[in-house]
Amino acid sequence: MPGLLRGVARTAVISGTATAVSNRVSRRQAGRWAQQDYEQQLAQQQAPPPAAAAPQPDADDMTGKIDQLKQLADLKAQGVLSEEEFEAQKRRVLT
Repeated sequence: MPGLLRGVARTAVISGTATAVSNRVSRRQAGRWAQQDYEQQLAQQQAPPPAAAAPQPDADDMTGKIDQLKQLADLKAQGVLSEEEFEAQKRRVLT
């Protein structure tokens, strides 16, 4: 019987220690997240207001870009362009 009680007591101590460590880690992480949120709010308050929106492109210009993107998608689907080449060309068309 003493061996059984010793085993139960040891399990209780280990379990209590694990719970205490887990709670401490959780509190520390919550504090870090709160600090990050606070810093982000400060940065947003200090950031200058966004610049005026860029003028809308012509409908013809947008139609041309859409056509180019469709052609690029077709080339990618056919296996002519790799994923990286497709992304690079897409960025070029959209800028």
